[in-house]
Amino acid sequence: MSRTTPPRPLDVEALFPELAAYRGTTTRLHPRPGRPDAATSSVGGPLLWPMDEPWPVCTEPHSHARGRRPVDIHRKRRILASAWLREPNPGPTDEERQSLRELGREHCVPDPAANGALPLIGLAQLYRRDIPDLPAGPDDCDLLQVFWCPFDAHGPTGYGMLLDLRWRRSWEVTAVLESPPQPQVVGSEGYVPEPCVLHPEQVATYPFAGLLPDDLCARIDAWEAALEEEQPTGEDAAAPVGYQYDLSIPPGWRVGGFASWHTTDPSPMNCRTCSAPMHLLLTVDSSEWDGGSGSWKPLEEQGLAAHHSAEPTEVTVGRWGQLNVFACPREPGHPHRWSIQ
Repeated sequence: MSRTTPPRPLDVEALFPELAAYRGTTTRLHPRPGRPDAATSSVGGPLLWPMDEPWPVCTEPHSHARGRRPVDIHRKRRILASAWLREPNPGPTDEERQSLRELGREHCVPDPAANGALPLIGLAQLYRRDIPDLPAGPDDCDLLQVFWCPFDAHGPTGYGMLLDLRWRRSWEVTAVLESPPQPQVVGSEGYVPEPCVLHPEQVATYPFAGLLPDDLCARIDAWEAALEEEQPTGEDAAAPVGYQYDLSIPPGWRVGGFASWHTTDPSPMNCRTCSAPMHLLLTVDSSEWDGGSGSWKPLEEQGLAAHHSAEPTEVTVGRWGQLNVFACPREPGHPHRWSIQ
């Protein structure tokens, strides 16, 4: 079933005609639980990985001796999903609660596996044929595969993320690796995606307000302030329409368009190889739509409760944020950069 973004609450170009010059497109991926295969674009599904090519691993020197088992995480989610679907819903049964406690336990990994190379988790794969805003990779590669380490233990702070992006030409893969290696334990449940099929939809998008010309940004700020003053107060009052959350940048997993900088001030993202300003390649989000106004919730899911559609991948970025991955427009093979918002 396709997913359709509702019309925006207001015509932003009618309010601010100058925005027409900045209009772009982004492809909302709309991941939803399913049974993808290696020949399809997916989140958390099987990857088209050659049998004779080593699986990506994390070699940074950090311990991964203790954590949750991925199989236990998936089982826990299935139990909770089943409990939520029951009507009436008294919550998990006593037997389920006992199972949840057992599945929540951490486990130890013995040496040498505890400090050796750690298999990365295959987060997503995107075929260019499926995603309108996915650019061609280096040497005309048509498939982007995304991996990450399931521990926050990298970089100068020792608490950073490790991301690994691979481009390939899908037609060159003949024998597919059927059972790739998996980490025995993970440091955070949010690193373990649920298998999801995608329902790509291209929509219009506009830049983050702080990156627009100063006079236009000031007018948008003044317009939002006036709306807030006119907004009724009280528990039942609807959230006011805003440029950032309703009219410019969609939430959720998406490809292309503009990055949001709602947590930090905008930061220049220039290629560290050639200094070119980088373009947003991919956004990995902890939620598909905001629980406030929810104006981006697809038309086909208006009647569904939040837990059925807002967090289908079960991926959590940082503290329920989003990961923005940038690519060099001059040379797609140059190293990617990313930020967490």
